[in-house]
Formats: sequence, structure tokens, C-alpha cells
Amino acid sequence: MRMNKKIAGIILAAGKGKRMNVTNINKVTLSVFGKPMIVQNVEHLKQIGISPIVIVVGFAKQTVMSLFSNEVMFAEQKDLLGTAVAVSCGIDILPANSEYVLIINGDTLYSSILLEKVINTYFGKDPSLLFATIHLDNPTGIGRIVRKNGNVSSIIEEKDATEAIRLIKEVNAGCYIGKVSFFKKYLPLIVKSSFSGEYYLTDIIDVANKNHEIIETIEWGEIPWTAVNSPQDLKRVQHLKNREQFGVD
Repeated sequence: MRMNKKIAGIILAAGKGKRMNVTNINKVTLSVFGKPMIVQNVEHLKQIGISPIVIVVGFAKQTVMSLFSNEVMFAEQKDLLGTAVAVSCGIDILPANSEYVLIINGDTLYSSILLEKVINTYFGKDPSLLFATIHLDNPTGIGRIVRKNGNVSSIIEEKDATEAIRLIKEVNAGCYIGKVSFFKKYLPLIVKSSFSGEYYLTDIIDVANKNHEIIETIEWGEIPWTAVNSPQDLKRVQHLKNREQFGVD
């Protein structure tokens, strides 16, 4: 169980979000249910006692930073070379005594209830790494979960996926928890994608498996979840009726 364990949080908010067609703001600052997504995620992390909270900024960083005062820390990703680099930037500024870290995407809404389930499942199972997955009828644009004998073998980003892998409906929900030492050990071992030239955080699954680490998942099922990668995604989220699933009144 979690008990009194102190958990830091990292929110990834550095990317350009090219598919959103926004040029002067970061897409995590777009409003859903009347409030910027990044603000809602910070509020939900605070509700479950996550501290400190680090937001990794890059593209249009001032549009993100201007939304907060002293309740968060900022790490700048100067070279936008992928989510693995972003996480490394965030971990670099965590206090030295930080033992656990919860990592989420800034362009996705996560309710405090779902995040608490991730944390409790992690401490109940005690794996090296735990991350959330979800099943979508239309998983376009999101990393697919590849399993062997029921166990996760890798996460394949759509840019790198074969046609067969693109048929998989179980996708990465962009929410991870593990020890800071785990990420410090394996992030440097991630290699650059030959397709995109980026370093993917998702590749840490493959690296960890090769080093015989225990990887667990929590399946969120079919909740009204989406990453906001395009104007169509934003419109779909704004029209969801079950706002309480995201902790929004």
C-alpha cells in the first residue's frame, strides 16, 4: 500500500503539438470544461498529494509558465527530441531525496481517482514500473500495447508501427509510475527512433524487459478518455457528458 510514501510528479508539456495547428501557444494550455488542461492536471495531482510537481516545458513555454505561480517547478527541454529526453529533464531537477515519480502527459486529462488507482496498484504489486492502458475503438495517433503471453513486451508508437500493430486497440494512456532510480538507470539506454529521430519514453518498456525488470499495467477499460492531439480530439473531449470521470464538476 501507498501509506505515507512521498511521490513526485512530472507533467510532459514541451511538445509542439503540430496536429493541433497552434503556432503561438502550447496545446496543453487549451481549455477543456472551461479550464486549461495543464491546470486541471496539476490540480488533480495536488489532490492526491503528489509533491513536488515538475512541468517540462519547451515549445511556447511562457504560455504554460504564466498559468502558475510557485505551486510547481519547471524544467526546460531545449532540444525537442522526444519524451524520453523530456522525462530526463524533469528528473534532473527533482530533489535528491525523491524516491518515486508519477509521470503523465500534459495533453491528456487524468482524474484524481484514476491516478490514485495507478498509485495504489503500483504499491500493491511492487513492480519496477507500472503504466496505464486503455482500449479505444479508434486508437489513431497513440502508441499500441504489444503483448506476449499476456505480458507487455513493448509499446510501439504509431509512427513506427506496422499495419498489423496498428490494428491493436489497447493503447498507452501516458501515465507511468516507478522509482526515480529506475528511470535514471534506463532512460540513458533508450536509442533514437530511426523513423522520427526522437527518443521515446515508451521504449523504456523494451529496455526494462531486456534487463529482466518486472513491468505491470493497469487497464482503465473503456472510459471516455482521449489524448488531445488534434482539433477533432479537442472537440470530442469538450462534448463528453461524463465530466466527473475527469474530476470536473
